[in-house]
Order: sequence, then C-alpha cells, then structure tokens
Amino acid sequence: MPDPDPAALAFLQRRRSRPARTLGLPVPDRTALRPLLDMALRCPDHGKLEPWRLVVLERAALARVAGLVADCGARLGKTEAEIAKQRAQFADAHLAVAVIFAPKPSDKVPGIEQGHSAACVAYGLLNAALAAGWGANWLSGWASHDAAFARDALGLADHERITGFIHIGTESATPPERPRPDTDALTTWMDA
Repeated sequence: MPDPDPAALAFLQRRRSRPARTLGLPVPDRTALRPLLDMALRCPDHGKLEPWRLVVLERAALARVAGLVADCGARLGKTEAEIAKQRAQFADAHLAVAVIFAPKPSDKVPGIEQGHSAACVAYGLLNAALAAGWGANWLSGWASHDAAFARDALGLADHERITGFIHIGTESATPPERPRPDTDALTTWMDA
C-alpha cells in the first residue's frame, strides 16, 4: 500500500503562483536559494543527460537584462507598450532564476523529451520556492524566445534556449483564487 505524505499532498492541492509584480524584498540569499536549486534539479531526466542549467539573476544582472529589451523589441517590431511590459519583468524584479534548456546529443533521448525535463526543472523550482514560503512565478515572454536576446542577456550558446524565468521574492499581496481546470472534461479513461 502507498505511504502518502499528507503535507505534500495538501501543498499540491493549494499551490498557487504569485504574480511577479507583487514580489518584493526580501528575496532568498544564496544560502537560502541553494537548497531550492537542489530540489529543482531532482526532476525526471531520461538518460541522466542533465539537459538544463540555471542562471541566477540578482538585482544588477536584472537591470542589465532590462536594458537589452528595447533594442530586441525594436528589432522584432514590438510596440512601446509591449516593450515596456517585457522590460518591467526584469527592471522591477529583485531575483529571478533562468532555467536554460541545454540539449545533449543522444540517440536514445529525443530533444522533445529533454525539453520536457527542462520544464520540470522550472516547475520544480517554482514549487520548491512556494513550499519554502516565498512567492514565486514562472514567466517567459517574447524576448526570452529570441536567440539574440538569450545570447546577449545570458550568454547562451546557439543550441540553448530559455525555458523560463522563475521570479522569487516576498509576496506583497495574496492573489485571489482563480478558476481551475475541469478534470472530468480534460480526462479520458481507457480500460481496453
């Protein structure tokens, strides 16, 4: 018979991301962040390839990255409003961890599975931060999907991509609960 972990199950039943714009100081220092990073890396990883890496962006790095958004947006034809919104994701933040998809050559594990593993790292970090009592949110945005921005902002290699930015801090407001998916409408049971 299973041996359930009631506290973990209760957390998963009520987990809720916190809007990044509501996250302020304090943020976890390196000593507090390190175990959360360790937890995030305990994720499904077919073939033990570790097709991901992390880039921790502290305040000065976030300001530098915010400064790169305008040129990227102009090159991509984004509006001033779109540029301002994307810039604020970095300019207003105090700590974010970029989860980088870094695929490895493999005859056994296709790239799509490796990408799923990187997404598991991001989700694991999001949940670890929330479980530790921090507010956290997983963001991406149009700049994060641009290879030139990823290279200039984070030093990514040509084969690497940004899976997302996990913003972590102290929540200043508790968001209202939102409607959740209808499990019955989204689930098909097959017995043959």
